[in-house]
Amino acid sequence: MLISTFLIGGILWLATAMPFMIALLLGAILSATDPVAVVAIFRQIGAPERLNTLIEGESLFNDATSIVVAGILVGMVIEQNGAASLGGGISSFFFLFLGGLGVGIGLGWLTGKIIGWIESESFIEIGLTTALAYLSFLLAEEVFHVSGVMATVGAGLTLGSWGRIRISTSVRIYLEHFWELLAFIANALLFLLVGMKVDLIALWQTLDTLAWVVFAMLVARALVIFCLLPLIGRLPGSSAISFPYQFIMFWGGLRGAIALAIVLSLPQFEYYELFVAMVMGAVLFTLLVQGLSIESLMKKFGLNIPPLADRLAFIELDLVSKKKAMKRLPSLTNGGFFSNRIAHNLTVECDHAISSAMQRIDHLRNTEMDKVNEVNLLYLRALSEERSFYTEMYNQGHISETAFRELALVLNLQIDALRYHGAFEHVHSHRVKRMLESAFFRLAERAAWLKPVAEQMRMSRIVLDYEQIWAHFLGSSHVIKSLGKLARMELMSEESAEEVINKYRSWHDIATQQLYQVGEQYPEFVSSMQSRLGQRMILLAELEITEEKAESGVLPEGVARNIEAELSRRLSALRGHEVKAFKDDPVSMIRRVPLFSGLEISELELIADLIEEKELLEHTFLVRHHEVSETLFMVVRGVLRISFDAGGKAVEGTLMAGEFFGEMALMGQGSGSAEVETVVPCTIYQISRDSFLRLLDREPEIADKLSTRNAELRESCKLTQQNGS
Repeated sequence: MLISTFLIGGILWLATAMPFMIALLLGAILSATDPVAVVAIFRQIGAPERLNTLIEGESLFNDATSIVVAGILVGMVIEQNGAASLGGGISSFFFLFLGGLGVGIGLGWLTGKIIGWIESESFIEIGLTTALAYLSFLLAEEVFHVSGVMATVGAGLTLGSWGRIRISTSVRIYLEHFWELLAFIANALLFLLVGMKVDLIALWQTLDTLAWVVFAMLVARALVIFCLLPLIGRLPGSSAISFPYQFIMFWGGLRGAIALAIVLSLPQFEYYELFVAMVMGAVLFTLLVQGLSIESLMKKFGLNIPPLADRLAFIELDLVSKKKAMKRLPSLTNGGFFSNRIAHNLTVECDHAISSAMQRIDHLRNTEMDKVNEVNLLYLRALSEERSFYTEMYNQGHISETAFRELALVLNLQIDALRYHGAFEHVHSHRVKRMLESAFFRLAERAAWLKPVAEQMRMSRIVLDYEQIWAHFLGSSHVIKSLGKLARMELMSEESAEEVINKYRSWHDIATQQLYQVGEQYPEFVSSMQSRLGQRMILLAELEITEEKAESGVLPEGVARNIEAELSRRLSALRGHEVKAFKDDPVSMIRRVPLFSGLEISELELIADLIEEKELLEHTFLVRHHEVSETLFMVVRGVLRISFDAGGKAVEGTLMAGEFFGEMALMGQGSGSAEVETVVPCTIYQISRDSFLRLLDREPEIADKLSTRNAELRESCKLTQQNGS
């Protein structure tokens, strides 16, 4: 944008009678591109996402830069201090630009933090974003004396990227519509001002100067695009930008709202009327000539054809919707008073659509997809499904914000690598952050006063790693099911689908082993996380039912909102990482068993004396299906797998540190059909029935308490089974 400013200004200075500084000011005003019209066309014709990102991203900072540079040049022109002001103008630019950006980022971060503390309060969240837009501008301009526009850009970037996931899901949709409406109103008002200010006679009288302005804009745009973009494409980590993309970026560099806003806000000076005419003429030229021809150019370069992945998604949408409709059509005739002929015609229509979709899939497979291409498309689909699953986990509070950000970062980088390079890449997620953490831990080993902080950071990292492993475990299972559905619908060949599914199965196995290892090493973390997960599931179910009852009118709206607010508050409280230390001493372990919950501490100590501690290797059986056990087992460290028969159905579960098995067996009621096997090396406390009976003979008071407690537990178990059935 700065290069374009000097190119346009230099050409106009040489070709017209404008002074150099005046020409530079006009160049700054006309250098900012406005992608609104071009992006609207892109959305209509399905242009590649990368091209859309390049054009929008270029405009984002150029708009603010143009306003900053124009403001500096206005001051320089008014002061009439050319050479002395040029050096000051350059330093002033960096101060205004970077200072405004810093203020905006800081305010955006603060607003994001505040929004994160609020749960689903749409008016407050929308109000905060609106206040941020204006407050960032006012504070930057009036308090810090830096660029208010750059502050607004920085605030928007921060809240739109980092702060986006902190906005509750239900509000995010309303917020996007709200700001789209404001943007539309702002553009409409601006062009209304153009219509009120434009003077066609003055425009006609300055047509020769306008021709030089248009020529200067096109030359500057061409030199910047065709000379700089090839160099940028060679930078490390960047991808080359093809000539069709470059040409569309050149021809799609329309001028619009920003240029008009700057010129209309200029103070009155000698060239004011000329500037207004030149800018309006340039805007009209880019809108009428370039804007109306951009679509035909897109078609000429073949950029109107959506990527293969998008075309497959369109076909899948058609296929799935028609199959679902065919399943629902019989319900119309079954209900009566619906023509069988119409239902039959609709069924035939859906059947033809399904056949057509399958033919299109076969055509794409035969003409555009080879084995590598098909596998890459499947990986793209799988990674997108995985990212969507993690987003849902975060929205429901099952993983923390930090865990979600790290997971999403890796997935986004892998998706970009597959989309633009056609292969997976070795991605480092927050590598610098991990290196800094390791350096701090090493420093804490030498400085004793840092050890408490380091220990807290280490615990947070362990919990974060566990969350990510847990998410990988569930996410890979979800993707495997999703890919299986694609294979059954014949959207992809079975061979390619099986290759990707096998890869995800291997990742699922790795996550499973990692979960077992974490459960063995840090049982307190696992117990705490699983307890919180279970509580969140219950609260989410209550929240869902409350919303359904409120929508149907069963619950009054005010009452339902209060209930939802309380449930949301409790869900938010369960997002934390608070972990209680796990006590594995014999008395604490015995206290966990419901059978012994009513005993005094002295009585618990007597039972604790009966404990035998055992170290078991992995894949060791404690109990077999065909064996009868009379021993109580308590897990101190490690993970065990338990399986049993429940009403003719095989049920599997997991036992981890702090859990137990064999309470009924200890009381002489057998172990049923259960089988228990260690998954990793384990430490077990066990109490045999023989030693337990000898204690009860010596302590009749304990025997009476346990007999009464056992009867209560059996009755409670019967009631639970009856309610479940």
